[in-house]
Amino acid sequence: MSIYASSDKPEAPAAKHTILIVDDTPQNLAVLGELLQPHYRVRAANSGERALRAAGLAPRPDLILLDVMMPGMDGYEVLQHLHADPATRNIPVIFVTAMNAAENEEHGLALGAVDYITKPINPAIVLARVRTHLELKQARDRLANENEWLEREVGRRMNENLLVQELSVRALACLSEARDNETGRHIVRTQTYVDLLARHLAVHPRFNSALGGARLGMVVKAAPLHDIGKVGIPDSILLKRGRLTADEFEIMKAHPAIGADAIDKAMAQALESADEASAAQAGEAFAFLCIAREIALGHHEKWDGSGYPGGHAGDAIPVSARLMALADVFDALMSRRVYKPPMSLDETTQIIVAGRGSHFDPDVVDAFIACRERFADIATRFADPEPEADGDHP
Repeated sequence: MSIYASSDKPEAPAAKHTILIVDDTPQNLAVLGELLQPHYRVRAANSGERALRAAGLAPRPDLILLDVMMPGMDGYEVLQHLHADPATRNIPVIFVTAMNAAENEEHGLALGAVDYITKPINPAIVLARVRTHLELKQARDRLANENEWLEREVGRRMNENLLVQELSVRALACLSEARDNETGRHIVRTQTYVDLLARHLAVHPRFNSALGGARLGMVVKAAPLHDIGKVGIPDSILLKRGRLTADEFEIMKAHPAIGADAIDKAMAQALESADEASAAQAGEAFAFLCIAREIALGHHEKWDGSGYPGGHAGDAIPVSARLMALADVFDALMSRRVYKPPMSLDETTQIIVAGRGSHFDPDVVDAFIACRERFADIATRFADPEPEADGDHP
């Protein structure tokens, strides 16, 4: 009586799976091949070494039926090699063996086999087990593909949100810049200077907590908002073509507090309008705004306490503001103003070094000196266009 009764044969799938059968006995390969070929693409190997080569060929097997007792490399060792290779570790393996002791089955399953079939084989059981594990593999592959798609989609959405956030920050910064026709590309330059200083100091023990992890990126991203408070300064002062009087300068000195107050109000209004779940999820956004507030409020403070608006000194000044202070002064000195020509790199360096320990945190000045040539390159690459001569205007 034939072992291939029609009731034992599943309908052939639309797209045939590839099954690798491994056995050192030609008769066993023939029996399994005859049983499986009407339904699947069958690939055969008569040794462990050949099985590993066959498993790496395209298309890779969807399932492997693997004999245990083979000369040379046995089935256990083949399975270990398959699992060690990222290209084959997810191929399900069913052991097919005459070893029927419980400890043998336990050992095979412990190594990662998905099932265990004993010889002599029962065709119906073989077909049922093969079909079951192919369906399980399809489900795992589908889930893996869906998870991969979800990860890509989450990454895409996060990148979109970060881009929107960055563009929003840049738009706010440009709003303040648009009212101050002296700054030109000041925002781009100072943000890049802050980036250089922050990356140089991130490994320094004094700065590690303030610049560690995600905080470094937040400091750099918040840097363009340092002068946002200038939107509250009257045009007659902000756009004055010449040096400010003492009274005008006192008004100008209010811009750090104006900027910090605007950020405070933005956070307060966001909390008022957010539900409990949204407020709980807003941690990172609020951390960013807190850093932006530090920079806006503190970038004119000085290390010796002679700055404004709070007259804070030393470590009482947030690290983010200390970095911004040096970046802001460097850019002001190197840039043309209506009341002065741009200074040379050497002149600017001398002024900053002279302010070490008085205007600036000494370690921040040391970081600037280490990065000075890159500062100079940024100043050149993002230089403001030369002003038009009066004769160029109609």
